[in-house]
Amino acid sequence: MDLRALCVIVLVAILAVSSQAAKNKKDKGKKGASDCGEWKWGSCIPNSKDCGVGTREGTCEEETRKLKCKIPCNWKKPFGADCKYKFEIWGECNAETGLKSRSGTLKKALYNAVCEQTVQAAKQCSIKTKTKGEPDDQ
Repeated sequence: MDLRALCVIVLVAILAVSSQAAKNKKDKGKKGASDCGEWKWGSCIPNSKDCGVGTREGTCEEETRKLKCKIPCNWKKPFGADCKYKFEIWGECNAETGLKSRSGTLKKALYNAVCEQTVQAAKQCSIKTKTKGEPDDQ
C-alpha cells in the first residue's frame, strides 16, 4: 500500500510540474501579453533621416510599448505610410502643368492611424522617347 501511495504522489507531482511548464511556455510565447483591450499607436519615427528602420510607440491605459517599424525610403507621400489606399490608373498628362494625377480610396488604416477617405497623387509626366520601329536621328 505504501508503494502504491508513493507512485500516486509521484505521478501527481509530475503532472503538476508539466502543467506549470506548459503554462509558462504559453505565456512566454505571447511576448508581453497584456489585459489591455484598445491600444493607440503613434506614427513610425525613423531612427535617422526620414526613412528606414524606426520605432512606433503605443499606449493603453497606463501601459506604454514600443514596436520596431520601417518606412520605405521611396515613401514620400504626404498621407503617410500607415494609410493604405487603392489607386486608380494615372490620368492623362496635363500639358499646362506637366503633371498627371490619380485618386486613391482608403483601403486600410494601420495602427489606428487617422487617414483621409480619398487622396490625390500627382507626378511628372514622363517624356516620351523614340517608339519601337522609329529610326534613330543621325
